[in-house]
Amino acid sequence: MHFQTIDFSSVGGGLGRMMERFAESGTLTGDKTEDAFIAASPTAAILGLLFDQRVRAEVAFTGAKRLHDRLGHLDLAIIADMNEDVLRATFAESPAVHRFSNKMADTTRKVARFLVDHYDGRPEGLWNDGAAIEVIERRIKAMPGFGAGKAAKIKYVLHYFGFRDFSGEEAV
Repeated sequence: MHFQTIDFSSVGGGLGRMMERFAESGTLTGDKTEDAFIAASPTAAILGLLFDQRVRAEVAFTGAKRLHDRLGHLDLAIIADMNEDVLRATFAESPAVHRFSNKMADTTRKVARFLVDHYDGRPEGLWNDGAAIEVIERRIKAMPGFGAGKAAKIKYVLHYFGFRDFSGEEAV
């Protein structure tokens, strides 16, 4: 990941802790291999943000890798059409993708369907058109399972995983 750091002093919780770790040791999740997986996959980044609730942030952001390893892919079109019970069982395998396996499996299917229907299954369509952060946040909030809190975090997820450089933009 090659970019300047941005001010994350207003970001608390697990994501703030991850960025502090990055400033100190160069890794967000505590595992550079996991970081590289997320940085190479817009889907992993979006799912990590989705999973970042009621679990440790590092576990949330590495959940997409566990899902990938079990499915052999993170193809949103396939996930959107998966049998609900099969996806729930996949989430529940130990170690679980998320603490709330059934709820997260269901929400993941809904997010996958949304991204397939609105962005051809490509989450980077949410941000890769050069849209201002306010527009990206509105797009994020339109997805199932994403509210204002997650939308406010997207800037940092995109920046620190290397998807979009926000270092030249003024704070809002």
